Amino acid sequence: LGNAGAVLILIMLFMAIVSTGSAESIAVSSLVAYDIYREYINPNATGKQILWVSRVVIVVFGLCMGAFSLALYEIGLNLGWVYLFMGCVIGSAVAPLWFLLNWKGASGKGAVIAAWSGLALALGTWIAAALIQSGELTVDALGSNEVMLSGNLVAIFSSAIIHVVYSKTVDPTDYDFAELDKNITLVEQDLSGMGVEEQDPVELDKAFKWITRRGYLLTLVLAVIWPLSSVPAGVFSEYYFAFWVLISVIWGFGAATVITVLPLTESSAEIGAVLSGMGCGPKPTEEPEPTVEKIATVDMEKTSNGTDEDSAEVEAPAVPTPAVKIDDAGDDSEEEAEC
Repeated sequence: LGNAGAVLILIMLFMAIVSTGSAESIAVSSLVAYDIYREYINPNATGKQILWVSRVVIVVFGLCMGAFSLALYEIGLNLGWVYLFMGCVIGSAVAPLWFLLNWKGASGKGAVIAAWSGLALALGTWIAAALIQSGELTVDALGSNEVMLSGNLVAIFSSAIIHVVYSKTVDPTDYDFAELDKNITLVEQDLSGMGVEEQDPVELDKAFKWITRRGYLLTLVLAVIWPLSSVPAGVFSEYYFAFWVLISVIWGFGAATVITVLPLTESSAEIGAVLSGMGCGPKPTEEPEPTVEKIATVDMEKTSNGTDEDSAEVEAPAVPTPAVKIDDAGDDSEEEAEC
């Protein structure tokens, strides 16, 4: 594609980095604002206070990550090295978190112990594998695929084994997930965005089963079927590699279409309301104001004292009223006046 292709690649890379940085910033700020500030510092925090804390955390986190990135660049660690090393550092928390969310017998203390123990074992295995393979500890030796794979596998599986053993033998637990919903407190009791379906236990159970089944299927395809399908090919031929690239392109465009169109479709009502408020869409019809008419002058020919009274004009809404009978004190006849 020449220069145009290079520009497109740069744009895609920029968008990927910005979206990832945005997600990480929001995640960190939410953790600090809700799980630390609101939980331990100010339990009665308002939405405005939480928003202010989140913004401060985003700025601080962004500056720290920028400085950390410059340090990694000066050391000579590329993005691939850091990406693989992330598995050694945070991989030990994957299994304990999954157990806590899906297994009522999972121990909370066991999850913490398993995560830290798995981290220690993963780092030890990572360093030992580099020494066994290369006999030295350098950036290249620690960054080889075999060494990184060893640390990642130990991080994931060791933490899972430790958590299961601890929960079964040391701290048996029978947690009721209904308590989780009771202990969740809303900020200022704001229920906006939570309709009937979002609060219906039956609908929530259906959604849980829907996402769980597809999550297992997607994990099976990406973590097992996709890698194993390349084993029989051995060294890729030109045609096999072209087929592999084609599958990757189809996957990428399909994912891009779904993550672009689906949120717009689900939020069409909210987007329409915002556009209407900005004057870009149809405005809601306004009800006409009630008209005001003058009631015709009513002349009272005869009054109780036999004199004529001045007529009066009164303004009132044009609402039909029934005929009113007026009795003349000096005469037995009845006169009807229509108001």
